[in-house]
Amino acid sequence: MKRWILFFLLSVLIKAVSAQVDTPAYKRFPTIPPLNLMQVDSSMLTKDNLKKHEATMIMYFSPSCEHCQHQMEDMVKHMNELKKIQIIMVTYQPFDEMVTFYKNYKIASYPNIRMGRDAKFVLPPFYHIQSLPFMALYDKKGTFITSFEGNVKIEKLMQAFSKKS
Repeated sequence: MKRWILFFLLSVLIKAVSAQVDTPAYKRFPTIPPLNLMQVDSSMLTKDNLKKHEATMIMYFSPSCEHCQHQMEDMVKHMNELKKIQIIMVTYQPFDEMVTFYKNYKIASYPNIRMGRDAKFVLPPFYHIQSLPFMALYDKKGTFITSFEGNVKIEKLMQAFSKKS
């Protein structure tokens, strides 16, 4: 009988430990992650450089990804709705590809968008990214709201932000 109780307790303990390991980091640490991104002007963008008390969207993308390009085109069309959201665009792709994307979409003309290269490949495992574009949304306090993989309608993004306001 004691063996069965010990076996049961051990099983419960193993289940609890394995459940914690399976939980992605962004759910265990629901705040904006540490960032260390090289921007187009070669300056570094860190979490400390972000504007405080502003809703934030971290968008992981690839400059050559057609879905990412379509998402960006949709965002540009709706930039008036997105202007109060701090958008941090992140890629792992080569620096020159990021710069080309930056210039093609005239990112410099949108003061709420910052772009940088994740040279150390920190964010994909943090968010457990499976497909692009990937968007993680944070409220004005820097607390995780939700995430999206693949193209998302701007209305759906705005709905997610408005639920947490």
